[in-house]
Amino acid sequence: MDRGEVRRELRLNSKGDFEMARNYAEIAFTSSVKNEQEQHGSRRQYERMEKASRGTELTFSEADFIATRDSFYIATVGENGYPYVQFRGGPAGFLRVLDAKTLGYADFRGNMQYVSVGNLRANDKAALILMDYADRRRLKVYATIKVVNAGDAPELIERLAIPDYPAKIERAMILHVEAFDWNCPQHITPRYTIEEAKRLLQSPTGRIQDPIADRDRI
Repeated sequence: MDRGEVRRELRLNSKGDFEMARNYAEIAFTSSVKNEQEQHGSRRQYERMEKASRGTELTFSEADFIATRDSFYIATVGENGYPYVQFRGGPAGFLRVLDAKTLGYADFRGNMQYVSVGNLRANDKAALILMDYADRRRLKVYATIKVVNAGDAPELIERLAIPDYPAKIERAMILHVEAFDWNCPQHITPRYTIEEAKRLLQSPTGRIQDPIADRDRI
């Protein structure tokens, strides 16, 4: 799915910015978090942001960013109270924007531990972090997730499938977006995929330079 398709499927707000969504503060800023903010001098700043922030529907800014990600980190919580963080990867755009409140992706077979899936069966709440290391951008998402077995929803699986990607799809994951927030770029170390590095090393003639010789420029 390219960016044009993503935009056609969305019912989006016209304003795309980097403000904090109101629900993000409501979810993230618990009493103990607010106490820490107060103790360290940031509570007044975040209190102003809570009052001035916008709604929770994804905009073109988030949609375009998500459509170009080839991975994300997802955190769930087990019945024993321990959090579990998992890396999910695939071709760019495998995490689909289905509408302004909904994301979805085809869950490929991995090491068959099923920790995230098991956690979600008991507690459907999750948090995602999507990274753009090259441009030092980071999007955080709170969501509730519905796990749908592949055999129970063939049309949904077909919609989320990645053409020519050799991986077995075991289920569909449907994410209802509760809140999101753009993080500041502080402390994000730039890193590059092979394709991003090639673009950096590309000469004006379109030829790829020697990456060893140009490593300082990287």
